Amino acid sequence: MIRVATRASALALAQARTVAERLESGGARVQIVSMRTEGDRRAEARLAAVGGKGLFVREIEEALLRGDADVAVHSLKDLPADLPPGLTLAVFPERDDARDVLVTRDTAGLDALPRGAVIGTSSPRRRAIVLSLRPDLVVTPIRGNVDTRLAKLATREWDAVLLAAAGLRRLGLAPQHATPLAPDVFVPAVGQGVLGVEARADDMAAHARHAEGRVVMDALVLSEDGREVLREHGEGPAADAAAVGRRVAEALLARGAASVVALRPVEVSGGR
Repeated sequence: MIRVATRASALALAQARTVAERLESGGARVQIVSMRTEGDRRAEARLAAVGGKGLFVREIEEALLRGDADVAVHSLKDLPADLPPGLTLAVFPERDDARDVLVTRDTAGLDALPRGAVIGTSSPRRRAIVLSLRPDLVVTPIRGNVDTRLAKLATREWDAVLLAAAGLRRLGLAPQHATPLAPDVFVPAVGQGVLGVEARADDMAAHARHAEGRVVMDALVLSEDGREVLREHGEGPAADAAAVGRRVAEALLARGAASVVALRPVEVSGGR
């Protein structure tokens, strides 16, 4: 059983299900573990004032480190740049649409908004770009899930909201007045549209592939100097993928894998 941790919002759950379905297609059994984070509990506060992006992932990362979950699924753009010691980003599924989208109440497009129109966004990047193009507009913070922000648009407190195209697509939402914004003008955030699958750094992975209803796995443990090399191969029915993985791991441990000095990450420094 692979336990996938995620926030409990509709978008986060949809993203976790995307990863879960891909794991299940390979024969794994998956349990989604939804969690309410500090950022969710303080939904009306401005992020910068209460601790930034880390408030949305801290409890999830602590659950990973405790062993209460095996992996966690995040929107990569919402992760802090530095991960806690002991965790790593293990997988990046194929990138979705990276663009920003302007959703308006009555008209379509940024140029069609009247002077003084109010745009809601929680992103300093989006706010700055809007004001650089339309300094006559009013940009105010807006918090809440995607569906909550769209509902707030209907209250007429905002004339438009800025959202991520990937989030709308993953939720199956297609607002009537939604305009994708050119990425060479509204340059997307780093990692926007990408999911990051976080795992424990010492939870070593193997290479597995699905072939005609069977899972085929090859694993490798080696020392940094290349003098100790342990390889194991295993395969079995796709429905027993977890058991195949355990057999491979147990075989490696029986051959002394735990005593092999692990490879260290390569440190890359900037050059001229």
